Amino acid sequence: MSEPQTLSIIGCGKVGQTLARLWVQHQAIQLRDILNTSIESGTRAVAFIGAGRVASDYTDLQAAHIFLIAAPDDQIAACCSALANSGRLSADSIVFHCSGALPSSILMDASKHGAAVASIHPIRSFAVPEKVMADFAGTYCGVEGDQAALAVLQPLFKAIGAQTVPIRGEDKVLYHAAAVFASNYLVTLMDTAVQAYGKAGIPPEIALKMMASLVRETSENVLQIGPEHALTGPIARGDVATVIKQYRAVYDWDKRYGKLYKQMGKLTAQLALRRTRK
Repeated sequence: MSEPQTLSIIGCGKVGQTLARLWVQHQAIQLRDILNTSIESGTRAVAFIGAGRVASDYTDLQAAHIFLIAAPDDQIAACCSALANSGRLSADSIVFHCSGALPSSILMDASKHGAAVASIHPIRSFAVPEKVMADFAGTYCGVEGDQAALAVLQPLFKAIGAQTVPIRGEDKVLYHAAAVFASNYLVTLMDTAVQAYGKAGIPPEIALKMMASLVRETSENVLQIGPEHALTGPIARGDVATVIKQYRAVYDWDKRYGKLYKQMGKLTAQLALRRTRK
């Protein structure tokens, strides 16, 4: 049986720590170095992972097969440049990041030094690493980059239960925007509902309780049977009079929400039309 690949992590925050600990527990890699902005944070990362060594700077890094740059998005390119200039990369090296918004091409300085590069983005929140570790199996990860890098990295992610999905690097921004629609903007839309309930005299805490079953059932239906079949309400049943009445009421109350209601109505009508065509 061959020895596991060696890995070092630059910018080892919650994502890097969680992945590294999973890999160590599954004996999928040998962890070499952790290089953080301070010795103290690096020490905390090593303690959480239960393996590895704290590096003081880029020149202190040991040789490794794989380098994960898990720094914040706006620091990834600079970290890659510093790694490339450290002389630690070769044609056998792999450098990757886990950003959902940036393509693997942001690692061009590593490519110039012969390394294969990739991006592997786990589609979930790492706010609570312990929770992620407990149920990481089944997590979908969007992957793109050099085939030589993916050939090594995808088995590592599959070893900890990930489901990898190829994406186009040139469409990475749209890919990330999809997650914003599915998560961030969903929160904003729910807040809009709370504000509308409030205008009708219902306190926020009661509005949230009233919405709970509706939101949960709707989201579950979308995930189980798809958007077209999950759609209900006045537009789905062709009740144009109710839609117009609601739009006018919302617009009179708040023009911003009125415009949102109108735009959402148009998109919902198109969704309803797709269902009738199937």
